[in-house]
Amino acid sequence: MDDSVRKSCWGVTVWTVAIFSTLLVLGFLFTVPETVAIAAS
Repeated sequence: MDDSVRKSCWGVTVWTVAIFSTLLVLGFLFTVPETVAIAAS
């Protein structure tokens, strides 16, 4: 039982990190063109 709980915990951790990283990258990709446009003008 302890082993399955540990495996489940790691699965949740990996999914949380993956989703957070994806949101961070998407946010970065969507804000960079605006930053470049502001810097260019």
